[in-house]
Amino acid sequence: ARLALKPTSSITTPGRSIDVHGEPVEVITKGRHDPCVGIRATPIAEAMMAITLLDHWLRHRGQNADVSVDTPRLGQR
Repeated sequence: ARLALKPTSSITTPGRSIDVHGEPVEVITKGRHDPCVGIRATPIAEAMMAITLLDHWLRHRGQNADVSVDTPRLGQR
């Protein structure tokens, strides 16, 4: 499967942080420093796929509840 991600924008909202001496500082992004969302993309994509598959399964079950099929249930022998 393939997944395409749109590049995220630079976050220009000032943020609070501390410097190496423990003093509070304000961090302001200047220029284009886009955050990397690649690390978080895999679990998000997996969760969205699970939600989509479950949604389709529930819709199918709701629309075809009276249809009898002879397919085995997963996890049962």
